[in-house]
Amino acid sequence: MNLITNLVVAVQILAALAMIGLVLVQHGKGADMGASFGSGASGSLFGATGSANFLSRSTAVCAAVFFSCTVLLAYLSNDRSRVSADSVLDKPSISAAVSAASAPTGAAQIPGAASMESPAAVAASGAGVIPSK
Repeated sequence: MNLITNLVVAVQILAALAMIGLVLVQHGKGADMGASFGSGASGSLFGATGSANFLSRSTAVCAAVFFSCTVLLAYLSNDRSRVSADSVLDKPSISAAVSAASAPTGAAQIPGAASMESPAAVAASGAGVIPSK
């Protein structure tokens, strides 16, 4: 299974790089306008019709390969053979409830806060007052 996943990832990377290269090689819609004004040669390597047909079809094939590899990787990443009977969501953890009950509260962890029960006791002791110069 790991070999298949590695092979699909390699094919996906190659398809992505080929698609990037094909998109960068293609001409934009306004590229032929310069040739009509005489600024460049209108002939190309792919014939009189130009390279738009060949490059656009090659890009479409690379995109189809890329998306099919993506769907296949998503399917392979979902491990359906393992039954999740011991899932954390199926049953609550008893050890977490016991440790939460035995842990001290936030007020008990603050030094000096356990002896003060009310806001009046805080005001009387001056613990909440910021000292000034």
